[in-house]
Order: sequence, then C-alpha cells, then structure tokens
Amino acid sequence: MRVKEILRTATQAWSPAAHHPAYLALGTSAQQLDATFNTTAALEIFEMDFADTSMEMKLRGSISTTHRFHSLLWVAYGMGTGRSSGRLIGGGENGTLTVYSPEMILTGQDGAITGQSSKHTGPVRALDYNPFQSNLLASGANDSEIYIWDLNSFSNPMTPGTKSQPVEDVSVVAWNRQVQHILASAGPSGRAVVWDLRKNEPIIKISDHSNRMHCSGMLWHPEVATQVVLASEDDRMPVIQMWDLRFATSPLRVLESHTRGILSVSWSQADPDLLLSSAKDNRILCWNPNTGEIIYELPTANQWCFDVQWCPRNPALLSAASFDGHINVYSVMGGCLEAQQYSTSDKISAAFNTSDPFGTGHTLPPLQVPQPTATSTIIPPLRTPPKWVRRPLGASFAFGGKLVTFENQQPSHQALPRQVYVSQVTTETEFLQRSRELQATLQSGAFVSYCQSKISSAPCEAEQDIWRFLLVNFEEEARVKFLRLLGFSKDELNKKISSSLGKGKLPNGHGLDVSDLAEKMQNLCTQREDEGGVAAGTSATADLGHIPQEKTPFHIPVSADMDGLISQALLVGNFEGAVELCLNDGRYAEAILLSISGGEELLKKTQQRYLNKQTNSISMLISSVVMQNWRDIVQGCELDNWKEALAALLTYANPEDFSALCDILGSRLEAVGTEKSCLQACLCYICSGNIHKLVECWISQKDCSCPLMLEDLVEKVMVLQKSVERLRSSEVTVKSSVLEDKLIQYARVLASQGSLETALSYLPEKSDKATVQRLRERLFHAQGAGAFAQLPSYSKPPTGGASAQTAPATTTNAVLSTPSQGQYPSAVPTQMSQLGQPAIPVIPTTHTPGVPCPTNRPVYPKYPATAPGFPPSQPERAPLGFTTGPNLPPSSLPAPASPQSSAPGLIMPVPVPTMPPLSAPGFLPSKSMPPVPPTSLPGGPVSMFSGITQTQSPAPPPPSTAFPSAGAGYPQGGPGAPGTKNITASAVAPPPTGAREGWNDPPAIRVGPRSKKVPGDYMPPAPITAPVMSLPADTPLPQDRGQVPPGAPQEPSLQILQQLPAERVEQREIPSEHMILKTTFDSLVQRCQLAATDPQTKRKLDDSSKRISSLYEKLRDQVLSPSILAGLHEISNCMAVRNYLRGLEVHTQVVSSSNFSEISAFMPVLKVLMTIANKLGV
Repeated sequence: MRVKEILRTATQAWSPAAHHPAYLALGTSAQQLDATFNTTAALEIFEMDFADTSMEMKLRGSISTTHRFHSLLWVAYGMGTGRSSGRLIGGGENGTLTVYSPEMILTGQDGAITGQSSKHTGPVRALDYNPFQSNLLASGANDSEIYIWDLNSFSNPMTPGTKSQPVEDVSVVAWNRQVQHILASAGPSGRAVVWDLRKNEPIIKISDHSNRMHCSGMLWHPEVATQVVLASEDDRMPVIQMWDLRFATSPLRVLESHTRGILSVSWSQADPDLLLSSAKDNRILCWNPNTGEIIYELPTANQWCFDVQWCPRNPALLSAASFDGHINVYSVMGGCLEAQQYSTSDKISAAFNTSDPFGTGHTLPPLQVPQPTATSTIIPPLRTPPKWVRRPLGASFAFGGKLVTFENQQPSHQALPRQVYVSQVTTETEFLQRSRELQATLQSGAFVSYCQSKISSAPCEAEQDIWRFLLVNFEEEARVKFLRLLGFSKDELNKKISSSLGKGKLPNGHGLDVSDLAEKMQNLCTQREDEGGVAAGTSATADLGHIPQEKTPFHIPVSADMDGLISQALLVGNFEGAVELCLNDGRYAEAILLSISGGEELLKKTQQRYLNKQTNSISMLISSVVMQNWRDIVQGCELDNWKEALAALLTYANPEDFSALCDILGSRLEAVGTEKSCLQACLCYICSGNIHKLVECWISQKDCSCPLMLEDLVEKVMVLQKSVERLRSSEVTVKSSVLEDKLIQYARVLASQGSLETALSYLPEKSDKATVQRLRERLFHAQGAGAFAQLPSYSKPPTGGASAQTAPATTTNAVLSTPSQGQYPSAVPTQMSQLGQPAIPVIPTTHTPGVPCPTNRPVYPKYPATAPGFPPSQPERAPLGFTTGPNLPPSSLPAPASPQSSAPGLIMPVPVPTMPPLSAPGFLPSKSMPPVPPTSLPGGPVSMFSGITQTQSPAPPPPSTAFPSAGAGYPQGGPGAPGTKNITASAVAPPPTGAREGWNDPPAIRVGPRSKKVPGDYMPPAPITAPVMSLPADTPLPQDRGQVPPGAPQEPSLQILQQLPAERVEQREIPSEHMILKTTFDSLVQRCQLAATDPQTKRKLDDSSKRISSLYEKLRDQVLSPSILAGLHEISNCMAVRNYLRGLEVHTQVVSSSNFSEISAFMPVLKVLMTIANKLGV
C-alpha cells in the first residue's frame, strides 16, 4: 500500500537503521529530464512523518550540486559521536565521488561537503559500504574501475586487485554480509567477480552459460555467506539467479516471473525471505528467494521503476523511484487506502485567485469540476508474516494445565520441521498428591489406613477428631468407639461406680466380688475334705440355701384408711385405682410396681406422673431414657453438654430417629456460628451420615476457594459417603446444590492441573448448567477418542441427582440398578481396576430408596437391637460376602457358608442371581418378621454386643411375606446409628461375583477373562417368565441350593459348583519392563485410525491392530531374544518422539540381524504402522 509520495526524478538513499526519525535522501538523477527540461541538480532530505496523514513528505533540507547522481549511499559513519547523522556519498555522472554531512544539510549550514575525489574516469554507477566497518566503502565505474575508500583518509583509495579482463563498466558492487573482506562486482556482460581483499585478487568468477545475462543488480544473502543473487536486465532473459559459491557451475535457483528485463533488486536485511525486484514490465514483486514463490505484488502505476530499496529503520517500508518523476513509499503490511483528498483539478483551482485576473473587480465563480466519490480500497498484506512480525518464540496456556511453546530459532533458509512443545504445568503439587492418594483409596477401599494417616498428619486436635469419627465408621463395634471418643468408657465407668459404692456393693447386683467368691469356694472345698463328704455337704447346703418350713400369718386390711383402700382396689383388680392411691400418698415405688401388673399403658402413665414431679438435675435424662423421648434432650440441653446428648443418642435412640436427632443437635451447634461449635456440629453430621449438612457447615467456616481447603472438604465428603454406602450396602444419592458446586469447582482445579480423568469423574452426570456440559465436552475431547469407549471403573462421587456406588478394586462386580416399577433390573458391569484403566464417570443409574442393592462390601459392625417391647424394623446385615435375602424361617434355609475376612475388597467367588423386581413400598405387607415378645421393661438400655441370635423356627410366613419390606437391607440411621434385631445368618444368599444377565436384560460387556469355565454340557435353568408372588407354606425349599429372592432365576448351588472342574483360563501379564511397547504401539494405532481418511489405509490399520497381538503373546511367553527386545524398545522410543524415519532404520537393522521366523509375525506390521504414521504426520 502506498503511504507517501514525492514528485522527483532522483536517485534515493534511506538513512541508517540507527537514525531517528527515518529520512529519505534524493539526488537528482543523471541522464533523465523532467517535463520542464530543468538541468539543475540538488541533494534533498525528506522526513518520513506518519503523524501527517497527507501523501506528501516534508522537506527538511537541501543543497545544490554541480553534477547529477548515478548512485547515492547513506552510511552510519560517525553516528555514535555527538549529533552526527552519518555521511551521504554520491556518485556523480562525471566520475566525482562526493561525501556530504547530512546534519549540515538539515540545519542549512555551510560546509556540507566533507570530501570529494575524481579518481574515476567515468560515471560512478555502483556504491556499497562495509557492514562491519562503516568507514569503508566501495565504488565502481567504467573500464572495470573498482576503488576501496576509507572515509578517515578519503584521498588515497585502494584497488581490490588488477582489473578484470575484458574491461567493462562496473554496474554493481556488493560487500559480503557475513565476511568483511569479501567483495563482489558485476558488469553488463553478466559475469560476476568475487574479490578477496586480504589477497587483493579475485577468488571466483561466475557467469551464465547463455551469455545473455545483462547484470543490473547483485546482492549477497543476508545470512548465508556463500549465496548471492544476480538480476538480468535483458528482455530475452528477465530472471533472477540465485548462486551458491560452493556449487558455482550453475544457479541454485532461478526466479522467473517478470516478462521484461529487471532494473533493480533489494534484499531485506530484516527478513531473508523478502527480495524486491522491479522490471520493465511495470511490476514490483516481492519474492521468497529460498522457495522461489511470489508472496506480494505492489500496486504500481504504468511506469518503469528503476530503483527499489527497503527502509533500514522500518522494515515494512520500501521506496520505489520511477521514470515518470514519482518516488513512492509503500508498506507491505497492507491497509485501507483512502482516495486522494485533492484531485488534479483541485490543485489547478487553488493555483488561481478568486478575483478577476483582468482587473474588473468581479469575483469569479469557483471552477465547476465534478468531484469523484471518495472510495476506500483494502490493500492486503504479505501472504506470510515477515520475520520481524513472527515471534522468535511463544507460549500459550491450553486447557488441562498444558503449556504450548514454540521456537523459531532455525535459519529460515533451512527447510527444517518446526516443533511445537506441549508441557504439563503443575502449580498445586500438594493438591495433586493428596488427590491421587484419595483416588487410590477409593479404588482400593483401604479407608482405615487412609483415615489413620490423616489422623497422624492432622494439624490440629479438631481435625484429628473429625478423622477419628470417620475412622470409627469402618471399624468393628463402632458405637462403643464413638462413645469412647466422646469420653465415655464402660470399663472406666464400672471402676468409678465400684469405688463409689464400696467393695461390698457392686453394680452387678451381687454382694461378693469375683475374687472373694473364688476364695470362699476354695475354703469350702478344703473344709469338706477335712470333715467328710456327706456331713460337710449337708452343712454347706443348710448354710447356703436354708428354706424356712413355716411362715408367719399376715393381715389384709380392708379399713377405710389408705392401706385399706389400696387393698380393696387390689382385691377387685382395680390396678389403676390402686396406683392412683399410691401416687397421692407418695408411695411411688408401690405405684410403679403395681403399674407393671396393670399393663404397658398404665406403666407409661405412672412413669410420666412420677417423672413430672422430679426436678433434680438428672430427672430429664431419666425421663428420656424411660420414655424414649430424645427430642427434648437434643432440643433443650445446654450446648456445653452436646457430647452427653450425642452419647445418649448412640446408646438409646432408634435407628429411624437417630439421623434426624443428630441433625437437630448439629443444627443447634451450627447456629452458634463459632468455628469450634461448627466443628462440633460436623461430628454430629458425621454420626448421622448427613453429607449435605456436613458440606454446608464446613464451608460456613472454611474458605474453600483455596485448592488445599477444597481438597480437605472433598476428602471428608468422599470418606463419609463410602462409610454410609458401606453401612447401607447400597448407592447413596445426595441432592445438594452446594455440594454440586464444590465438586464442579474441584473438577475445574483438577483439570487445570492435568488430572483430566479424575476431574471428569467428579462432574455431575445430570446437570442443566451450560458450564458443566461445556466442561464435560472439553474433558472428553482433551482425553482423546478413547475416553468415549471406556466404562466406569469405580464409584461416582455424591452429586446432586447422581448415584454413587463402590466396587472393590480387585474384583469385577455387577452393580445392580433398580429401575422403576414394572421394570426388571439390569446388570451393568464395572471395570476391573487391575487393568489400569483410568476412572471416568459412572453411567447414570437409578435406585429406589429402601431397596437393597447387593454389592461386595465389608459388613458393617453389628449394633444393639432396639429396646425390648418395640418390634424390629429391619433385618441384620449379612456377613461379608453375602447379600440379604427375604425374611424366611431359619429352619427352611440351608446352613451358611463360612464368612470371609472383613478386610475390604475380598469376596467369595460364588455366583448370585440378580435381584427380582420389588413391589411398591406402599403395598408391602406390614409384617416381614414374627414379632419379638417383650423380655424386659420398656426403656431398658440396648445390649451393646448383640450378635446373630438363634431362636426357634416360627411357623412359615403367609404368602404375602414373600418379599422383604421397603426398608429392609440397611439400617435407616447414619453410620453411628444403633442397630436393630437381626435375622439369622442362614437367611442370606451367596455374594455376586460378576454381572449376571436377567431373562430380558441386554448382553453385558465382559471386562477381562472369566475366572471359571463351565463345561459345555452344563444347561442353565430355564428363566422365570413371571414374578413369583407367593410361596406355599407346605412346600419345603431344596436344601442343596442357596437362598435367593423369589422370582429371580435359579442358579446352581454352592455344592454343585464346587463339584465342577476347577479349570481356569488365565492370561499371563506382559512383563512390566515391556509394557511400554504395548502402550506405545497401541497409542500409535489409535492416532493413525483417527487421522486416516482413506478406506484402504483404514483397512491396513485394522489389520495391523489385530496382527500386533502376536507380538504381545511373545512378550508374555518371554521367547524373544535380547537383541530383538532392544530393537523393539528403540523403535518404541522413535515412535514416542515421532521420528519414524529413524524407526524404519532401526527396523531394517533388526530384521537383517535376526531370525526371520522369530519376527515375521509382527515386524512387517510395525513397518506398515510407521510408514502410515509418517505419511499422516501423527
């Protein structure tokens, strides 16, 4: 795009790059005349001022000269000292070489000429300066005259050597840009001579064999010392030849696009990929001489440009001098070219005065000239960015914590592939380490050791308490340990009671201590030995158990006093009246004793009236224990006694009410608002298993914007969720927008640190938020196409509306999802973690609350039953390795197999059928177990160590009890809730070991090899096509089959499966030191398959992916020789860095030096794979 214009017919020279502002010097051109036939000459200096929007350049200084110029040069000689602007050197038409001072011309002072010489005998057409020594310059004239001038002693020039023969005019001289003692010259004959100034002789001569090369320009490569370009002025050969002196027999490259002879060339010193040329075809072209392509063409007028030059200071500018008297300044960066403000007619009108030139005094009307419409033209820039715009290096952050960097340090003339480096930037090292530890724990199930490590590394006592409470959820006798953490120990309490009551009054109700009783029994035996067996035995019997033979008669009063009225009420069976009389008379003990015989309702009324009259400090506690009214305790106790209130709930509260009561106590503590009270409230929420309240309470006091604080929250939430899942043996659904927001924030931090797979597993499965959906898509794409085909490998964290589940890391479990009513459950297999697959989100599943899902989780510690007199609400959890079945009589069930250890992750390898469809909770029978008769007073404390009880078999249940109740399967309270009465261990079914299809389920995806192979003659039982709604009471169950839910497909029993041959199909693992081969080869196949578009290439890749398995078999069998393995590893390294050519070389070496029969199955595959990868550039 043209930016400035000067109306001159002149030779031009730009000021040096160090000079500011940029100036353009113009000397009147020799052998050219303008339209006025002016024969004067001048040297003028114009300023390049971009602040002025007009096209004219400002004239800053001029000086008249006695001769015109063939060449003009502005050097930086003396610019470092004072206010010097360098030196202007002009080559005159009469052979005069003149040195001017630019600062004198700019200031208009005398003495602008600082040196002059007339050594040359003809016009000085060629000038150039030494880029290493600014005081040295070279000039060329007629008769092969070349002089080397030193501006420090201008009067005595030197010659580079003897004149070249035959003599001719020197049209161009050029100093080498890399070697300071090398000078080149060329003439119209097309022959170029390279001089060595140290030897004062030519060292090489280059010329075109066609002898039609009329050289009009010659330039050295700005960066390669041995390359030079020659331009031809001959219309028969309008080319630019690029020569390399190392191969001087013919041109290295020829640039052919001009149609007529080339007049001038200029090579940009800022970018070696930019070479200007102007020719007689009225075109100014910009070439990339290293590739030979035209990258820009300037919009010029229909005139020849005899001189083009790049601006040294502003590399985007160039000037072009044409024969029509215009010198234009262009920009190669493009822009918007506005129409000229003044047309030629405007200039003519402005030249005349508006008054009448003939003296009439009348004002002339303005010249009526049609004004053209102002238009703007968009001028495009260079097709490729120039070097000064290209960044030498760059960096940009990408999604997933990636840092993308590049460097452009290679010389541009070398066609080397440029590399882009992708690095992983990690700023939160501790956060990532803790996240990895959490993920490893979630996969392995080692929550006990994880909590213990957190306790040991906790920074404060409050943090230790939280992790202690979380740890107890995974241990045996959790309720007892909760009480100990609260400061209540049964053993220590017994000692305190013994100390308070004295030695003779023990809390067990006996008068003797155990040691005293043993001592007396020993004395009794010794006495019997001394006195004789029978007599001593009789005496001892009389002493220990004497029964009086006669009783003293007693009187039954029937008088009108209080005793008589009570007696009369008892005699007629009026217990309520007798109790009322006792209470009015203050006989509370007698009232309570009589109310026991009067029934449960009378007993409760009596207890309530007695407790209402008590006002001491423990009356409220006694009232709650007796009346089972714990809501008053948690709502009315002082908050300083929160530990005591929580201990009472752990001891007495029913599982149905436990979570709600703990939440009430936690809410009261949270309402205080202090950090200490909120941490205490968190302990209550941990006991109740309320993840939502725990999150809200925690973030109210902790700033979770910090990654480490956010990691603290997620660790506690995940561990609490697993403890609740472990207790309930089912999935946990947490609908909490606060938790969902925090997990999304947690996923973002993980993604920013490069942990993409883990971040994806924490995103909610179902979310309407556009940001979540966008983040999920970015995570999928960042992981590659392989992420779409992977299945979940472990549980999904609890998020709003999403279900979470747990699967031990060393097993393949079937996760059963209970659909809505009218549907049958389907089995979705989880992924085996030992295969090393990363964790990705769990496929969304649904779960009906209250319906147990059989999973392989360790059994939760058994808790005491509810208070006697209250029917149990659900059966006991089965031991590890079993799932809970329906409530059937123990006598009709087979004996249970021996349970496994309680260590997480271990299961019994026995198949189990899928769960049957369950009826709606609203239509379930009210009786799932026979009622338990009261055995003690209501309100008595629950037994601390109730286990599996053996009772007599009740009558078979009616047909309506074929299905368990809606709440059966897990306790309804939180992790610390008291347990309930349990069914016997024989009423359980074997554990699931894998996904089993139902009769109408879609085929399940198998993950890994199957552990057992069933013989071919084995016929599975026919599926049940309709749910069994009842069981006949008189139909005995087969004793050789494990108990399964009614309506489910029947499986072979444990005894039958144990009789099957224990044949196993095992596949050995590839040695760890060779796993990198499988990883690299499979990854390359996947990349090629994604990039390939040709069907033939895709078929080759599919065949390669199948045939490569023969290599993996040999690696498993360890039959390959060390030399082949070394070659395979070298090929793998080449693939990793995408150096496929080197990989093919190594492939050839391995094939030539190895036994062909040993490698023929897989080496051709590797060659095809590397060839395709090199072709696709992946």
